Amino acid sequence: MMGGMASEETRTAQNPTAQNPIAQTPAADTRRTPPTRAWATRLVVVGIVLSALNLRPAITSLGALLEEVRDGLGMSGSVAGLLTSVPPLCFAVFGVTAPRLARRFGPAAVVCAGMTAITAGLLIRPYAGGTAGFLAASALTLMGIAVSNVLMPVIVKRWFPDRVGSMTGLYSMALALGTSVAAAVTVPLTDALGGSWQSGLAVWAALAAAAVLPWLPLVRERGTETAPDRAHAPVRAAQDRQPPLRITRSRTAWALAVFFGLQATAAYITMGWMAQIFRDSGVPAGTAGLLLAVTMVMGVPLAFVIPRVATRLPHQGPIVLLLGVCGLAGYAGLYFAPAAGAWAWAVLLGISNCAFPLALTMVGMRARTGPGVVQLSAFAQSTGYLISIPGPLLVGVLYQQSGGWGVPIALMAGLMLPQMAVGFLAGRDRIVEDEAAAR
Repeated sequence: MMGGMASEETRTAQNPTAQNPIAQTPAADTRRTPPTRAWATRLVVVGIVLSALNLRPAITSLGALLEEVRDGLGMSGSVAGLLTSVPPLCFAVFGVTAPRLARRFGPAAVVCAGMTAITAGLLIRPYAGGTAGFLAASALTLMGIAVSNVLMPVIVKRWFPDRVGSMTGLYSMALALGTSVAAAVTVPLTDALGGSWQSGLAVWAALAAAAVLPWLPLVRERGTETAPDRAHAPVRAAQDRQPPLRITRSRTAWALAVFFGLQATAAYITMGWMAQIFRDSGVPAGTAGLLLAVTMVMGVPLAFVIPRVATRLPHQGPIVLLLGVCGLAGYAGLYFAPAAGAWAWAVLLGISNCAFPLALTMVGMRARTGPGVVQLSAFAQSTGYLISIPGPLLVGVLYQQSGGWGVPIALMAGLMLPQMAVGFLAGRDRIVEDEAAAR
């Protein structure tokens, strides 16, 4: 951790707001830190972890039961492909509203509302009746996920400016844990609840409801500086009064947005269709769910390690290439021997999916100021999820038209090549504020 922090301190030498003010504050001042701020910081950590746990179960639980949902609602393969495209569509549409909402109500209040929307959507979705109601309730859930997705890097940067790598790793690790647990236990949990897919999907609302609680005391927190960071309040105020960053002038911002979009395409194809690929190759439903869980659980340790390693490197491109090679190997295995080497392909694709925490880390590294991180996070995620919309839908159409998984898997492998290229460009040591100003 000390090495990662040293690297971050080097990058933030130009930005007083990102330095650790505790190191510059006399011991007496530190002792006078209001205890309310200490518990607020602890609540933020708990809130980040619980929120991250809820950012993917709505998607992976559906992936594990997709065949049952299709049969229950009478969906065709194309409509099921549309269903798997709804998450990135909602993330693109609703994610762009997060910065404006955060400025008006505060990031904590918006995340609290997001967790509430997830809870309501998960409760309503299985019992909405018909495909249209199912999609509408899913959209409500995904709206809550979208705004929380965008604001998590912002909250990390503002509350923990000297620990961006480690806190992003903690958040990413919790996200991967929630994703993998939902994939692993949804099928057996559904069986334990009487075999109803409605119950198997609705049960995840309880976890979302728990994530609402730590944000409630923080709803009125408009600013997110920790108590020692108040020493730099004038500097932050001056930054916040600066005109909005013209983010579209930054080549690095575009590269990061496209990288985010292509890794999201791979992730949502995996979450929506991988269990079905294994089931169609003869793997039992319960085992297919476990294989999806293995893919997701690889992100638990790696999502904590990769951001910390990334913050120590001046160029994150080599990590991008390594993850991409693992993805290509996993897709090759799915194409030639999906059942025979299922566990190996699940592991390789799980490693490849760790491009997500890497992308989040680069969002925090490629912007110098808090407002810059807000804009870059919203731009990269909203644009990226917009780019990822056609992928899962196209896989469903190709699967139905070709009658097998050969063509869809070839598409997945082909998309990995541009992902590696733009990720390498996004990994260069650049600052989007400098690029936008220079142009």
